[in-house]
Amino acid sequence: MGYSKEQIKDLETTINNVPCDVVIVGTPIDIGRFMKLNKPLIRVNYLLEELGTPNLTDILESFKKERGL
Repeated sequence: MGYSKEQIKDLETTINNVPCDVVIVGTPIDIGRFMKLNKPLIRVNYLLEELGTPNLTDILESFKKERGL
């Protein structure tokens, strides 16, 4: 999935207008390569451990079944 040029510009404007000291980025790509930002970015990594049910797979399977996909 990707973002249109308009969506990238809108996100850039939003980030630049937020009064903060730093932006924490948890996306798999470096958004700083696509935008001119007026504050520093810190990239983070994370792991997801699902606990209990329904889990993401259950939810996606249910979504597909309801829509005949």
